[in-house]
Amino acid sequence: MDEAGSCASGGGFRLGVDSLDEPPNSRIFLVISKYTPESVLRERFSPFGEIQDIWVVRDKHTKESKGIAFVKFARSSQACRAMEEMHGRCLGPNDTKPIKVFIAQSRSSGSHRDVEDEELTRIFVMIPKSYTEEDLREKFKVYGDIEYCSIIKNKVTGESKGLGYVRYLKPSQAAQAIENCDRSFRAILAEPKNKASESSEQDYYSNMRQETLGHEPRVNMFPFEQQPEFSNFDKNDNRGQEAISKRLSVVSRVPFTEEQLFSIFDIVPGLEYCEVQRDPYSNYGHGVVQYFNVASAIYAKYKLHGFQYPPGNWIGVSFIDDGSNPTDLLRKMATQMVAAQLASMVWNNPNQQQFLQFGGSSGSQLPQIQTDVVLPSCKKKAPPETPVKERLFIVFNPHPLPLDVLEDIFCRFGNLIEVYLVSGKNVGYAKYADRISANDAITTLHGKILNGVRLKVMLADSPREESNKRQRTY
Repeated sequence: MDEAGSCASGGGFRLGVDSLDEPPNSRIFLVISKYTPESVLRERFSPFGEIQDIWVVRDKHTKESKGIAFVKFARSSQACRAMEEMHGRCLGPNDTKPIKVFIAQSRSSGSHRDVEDEELTRIFVMIPKSYTEEDLREKFKVYGDIEYCSIIKNKVTGESKGLGYVRYLKPSQAAQAIENCDRSFRAILAEPKNKASESSEQDYYSNMRQETLGHEPRVNMFPFEQQPEFSNFDKNDNRGQEAISKRLSVVSRVPFTEEQLFSIFDIVPGLEYCEVQRDPYSNYGHGVVQYFNVASAIYAKYKLHGFQYPPGNWIGVSFIDDGSNPTDLLRKMATQMVAAQLASMVWNNPNQQQFLQFGGSSGSQLPQIQTDVVLPSCKKKAPPETPVKERLFIVFNPHPLPLDVLEDIFCRFGNLIEVYLVSGKNVGYAKYADRISANDAITTLHGKILNGVRLKVMLADSPREESNKRQRTY
């Protein structure tokens, strides 16, 4: 369906990509015969409401229909009614195969809602605390047949929290209620019970109460409350069945750039790369973030899920299931944490260096280096009196490596004169007698993780340039 926008049939007016899902659930997705023309679709679906656009997905090369089409209505209730009436029907007397009709979600979701899906029939509303379930039913029964009403109450006092649910029998009825009820109810579609806890919606509306008067949101303008990525912003949420991986999916109702995505997730050490994915059919922001280790990914997920950027806009963060065995990932995470802890112990107490070796042998043995980087073999250091041709600046995250490990790493590129750490800082320097050796060290080590520590390796300013810098006074 990648060609849905560019390979549509017909000409004339074409909606912009920002309007395709405005309002939410106003597009329907059709599985039809490859020989069904657009004129038939318009004829059969126009009785349900104002059609803003119709497009048939076609093959890029042959221009033949793929048997898939979209119809965009002006209102969500119109699209829902078209789905209810036309799903499983035949378009014409000569058609023997019934069509399939679904509500089209944004392309990033990768799925379509079914006719009886709870996501389309249950609405979440803000109500006066004095309301009973009968009051709630009386207010909303004008829009259709109600299956049940419920009011969220304080578990201790039993008092209403001013929030409730109304479940309709048909999606079009729920859409009618959202479109036509008084705006003071702030009605939106509710999350299915098996996808999110009610507390997320309570927290969402408690924040909405703080909005400035005179800035009422338009009806049904909170589509991200319907997305699984935004279903729960509770930092203490523990989902036993959730997949774990080093890759994270990031979703936002506001688009973001790659630089913005990097600046947010680089807060957590171990960021390997990030990528912004464009969706031509929606105005949402979507990206993928990958860390060098699963520990960083887990921390980032629970630290940044629900983070507001920009203020007032929540971002949703979830693991991308890459097929890895969660047990193996957790075991690897534990190994990385132990290695980092041991390295930290050595750094904080240098006297322990002679007793602590990763291999468990004597202190005369070279330190063991744990990394995915392919390192050259060890080479001899240059004499201390050798002139310095290049100096490298090294940043450690989260803590410096032991000096013997650091020397073992940087001497492998040849012509190393000296490597040293700045006391009390997570930085150090390496001096080389040859520029090629220094450049090789930067190319191989910059951004890599060794013994659980991420390195940033770059050319250092010359001592003369550093001495001319204005000294900090704080």
